[in-house]
Amino acid sequence: MVSWIISRLVVLVFGTLYPAYSSYKAVKSKDVKEYVKWMMYWIIFALFTTVEVFTDMFLCWLPFYYELKIAFVVWLLSPYTKGSSVLYRKFVHPTLSSKEKDIDEYICQAKDKSYDTLVHYGRKGLNVAATAAVMAATKGQGVLSDRLRSFSMQDLSSYQSDPDNSGSGTTQPAAAQQRTRTMMRSKSESYKAAS
Repeated sequence: MVSWIISRLVVLVFGTLYPAYSSYKAVKSKDVKEYVKWMMYWIIFALFTTVEVFTDMFLCWLPFYYELKIAFVVWLLSPYTKGSSVLYRKFVHPTLSSKEKDIDEYICQAKDKSYDTLVHYGRKGLNVAATAAVMAATKGQGVLSDRLRSFSMQDLSSYQSDPDNSGSGTTQPAAAQQRTRTMMRSKSESYKAAS
């Protein structure tokens, strides 16, 4: 575990931060030789980090694995060994030069397919959203009419079953009407509060 932490720190500081600062200095000084040196380094380092993801999963059990990674990063950076320049000129440049047209075509196809896929799924998403909105509006309208029906039916049934309404006289129907209005208002207010 300690080797892993030290390895990560060395790769971070010496493999990323120091070269980033040196690249900044090369851009600032506008020295073409330094540009080329650091561009070669970054290409090799990008390949290293890509390969590192898989080697960390499958080869981390090897003795001195993390120490070898540290040594490799130092070798890449060393002005004496010029490791990144050697790897770039002997392996990466010839390989990329011979496969450049194929890689460019693949990238172009991937861009086209990704755009088409994005448009396709975007349309599907909009259709699903529109369908959901229509369904919600339709359901909401049905719920509202059911709610209004329930108010009416409850009010009528409570009015008809009201014992005060059984006798005759002018005061009893007026009292029942008052109770019905009060009940309708309270139900209407509770419905508004719920929605």
